[in-house]
Amino acid sequence: MTSSPSHWFGTPPGRYLLARELEIFDAEVADAFGFQALQFGLPQLDCLRANRIAERRVLAQEGEADILGDICELPIATASIDLVVLPHTLEFSASPHQVLREVQRVLMPEGHLVLSGFNPWSLWGAARWLPGGRDAFPWHGQFISLPRIKDWMALLGFEVASGRMAAYVPPCRGEQWLSRWAFMERAGDRWWPIAGGVYFLHCIKRVKGTRLITPRWRMASARRRMLAAVPQKLLHPQPARRGEHGDRPGRGRL
Repeated sequence: MTSSPSHWFGTPPGRYLLARELEIFDAEVADAFGFQALQFGLPQLDCLRANRIAERRVLAQEGEADILGDICELPIATASIDLVVLPHTLEFSASPHQVLREVQRVLMPEGHLVLSGFNPWSLWGAARWLPGGRDAFPWHGQFISLPRIKDWMALLGFEVASGRMAAYVPPCRGEQWLSRWAFMERAGDRWWPIAGGVYFLHCIKRVKGTRLITPRWRMASARRRMLAAVPQKLLHPQPARRGEHGDRPGRGRL
């Protein structure tokens, strides 16, 4: 059994999943702009390759990463990142909710978060219960359901902008069987959209703004100043005398 992410992504199901995920990540991050982009975990997946932000970094707790640090206690300044990508980060963390709190902290207002996770209600999720299935990557992870992730997002002030499913083909170990089941990938979005092996969420950090309410006494003062600037003759016009404008020529007063 394989336990290393690098090894597993070199297997037939790993390569299949890698191709599906990179295709969707490319589409989701392509239009995110800013100055700083950060990927948490799985350096094997270059999820930021299609993004045009100049400063793109990968943070991980070990391995070949640009930044080494604890994902639950990020060495990143508050409100300094424009785009965060979490490829299966939550399900392999001891405290996934703390990871999301840290993401919420480091993201700028209106910043983007794109994440992926294994769907426990799918053929990929069911593979964990096969003999020896929970002893290897990725089956030993804590697969979190999509409704639960959405609840966490709402509590942290994230708005879900879009969501997708992928990997409808069973996680077969051979290329031949993956090819035979390829028709499920083409029909999955139409016929069984909630049964994809992997889900994707694109969320935006929303920060409620405040509006200054002017006290009534300031409004009354401003109204008095406006009235003082208007000429008095316009405010209190004198009635026109008869004969100046309204009398017809050649006629006297009655």
